[in-house]
Amino acid sequence: MNKKFTDEFDIDIEEATVTTEMNDYDAFPDKVLLEKLRNEIIQSLIDNNIQSHESMDDFIKVQIDKIIEGYDLSSSERNYIYNLIDNEVNGYGPLTELLKDKNITEIMVNGKDEIYIELDGHIRRDNTTSFVNDEHIVRVVQKLVQPLGRTIDIAHPMVDARLDDGSRLNAVLPPLSLNGPVLTIRKFKRELANIDDFLRTGTLTPYMARFLEACVHAKLNILIVGGTGAGKTTLLNVLSAFCYPDERIITIEDAAELRLKQDHVISLETRTNNYEGTGMVTVRDLVINSLRMRPDRIIVGEVRGKEAFDMLQAMNTGHDGSMTTMHANSPVDALNRLETMVLMNGVEIPVAAIREYIENAIDIIVQVRRFSDGRRRVTSITEVTGSRDGEIIQREIFKFKQNGVLPNGEVIGEFLMHNYVPKVYEKIKARGISEIDDIFN
Repeated sequence: MNKKFTDEFDIDIEEATVTTEMNDYDAFPDKVLLEKLRNEIIQSLIDNNIQSHESMDDFIKVQIDKIIEGYDLSSSERNYIYNLIDNEVNGYGPLTELLKDKNITEIMVNGKDEIYIELDGHIRRDNTTSFVNDEHIVRVVQKLVQPLGRTIDIAHPMVDARLDDGSRLNAVLPPLSLNGPVLTIRKFKRELANIDDFLRTGTLTPYMARFLEACVHAKLNILIVGGTGAGKTTLLNVLSAFCYPDERIITIEDAAELRLKQDHVISLETRTNNYEGTGMVTVRDLVINSLRMRPDRIIVGEVRGKEAFDMLQAMNTGHDGSMTTMHANSPVDALNRLETMVLMNGVEIPVAAIREYIENAIDIIVQVRRFSDGRRRVTSITEVTGSRDGEIIQREIFKFKQNGVLPNGEVIGEFLMHNYVPKVYEKIKARGISEIDDIFN
């Protein structure tokens, strides 16, 4: 922190840090004045493009002193102003404190004073944070992506990037966005969930957990499906932990989120076009290349396009134990989407042949869903059993049945197991795995 800055205003650093809390701001009698001063100073920052410690002293002496001159501000109010400017120069403006908060999992900026956060599974509006104007939002986005060698401006109105801490950033500017600059940051979780966390929070039952572990050990091909923010990648990470330590695992992602603890893991990540509009490497490119890397398992973070055909090819040509995720609202919807993705590939294959291809590739479909109370649950575990009259047949093994919603908004329900011995149980036993014999006998 710049010492001359603190000397100029006789600020206690620890006190200044405390005064950034929301409760202190609420206590200020004249919030309108603070907002006015804050906006003037930040607009001056934008106009002068102050970004470094080297020019910070001159800016403070000339600009801030001029703007707050004549106002009778308390030390708390001056400290509050100081912290805002410190966040602009040394942090990421209004997002600085949100990015530091480990409990916030997602930040969504829809406008200068329309900011939402996801906290404990709930999306809520953050009324304590705001930008000065659209230009201010763009400035913060540029500051976030410039160290990554990326840019966003009128010529490049969209950016998708992974920040240094692993968080995923997506920003869209007008004219692509009709509401002004839009920013979404999915924050990186340093502490990964494990199967015990899922059991403790009621995401699934011990029987379901043991069954999925056996499926991974038996190298069944698993497709995890769900909506946006349902927890697909988190579940994929948990299931990946069941892979044997001596296997050579290749992970393929748009933005690296999977963190496997096995020793023999190769992580591949896509690349977007450079400034010249060349150099893009897609998920499909990486899937095709991974087949030449002698993988025991291929784990794709998400399939959403032409790479689905190559993933199915891998599953059908001896690369058992592959896992991936997909946006879908049900297991039936997932297979229909897979069929559509293969057709997108432009390969001249009859629909009946595509369905047979899918049927032979996919063993288990796991549906995960985020409910209205913010909790995530595995709502269905289904197996692909074959086909009849050209249609793929699925049978559900486990399910979650919602029974109602309590007055406090909590969703209540029960996990059920169908009175049915799945066909994949024979595959599991054929691998010499007997840990789930008690479940189905």
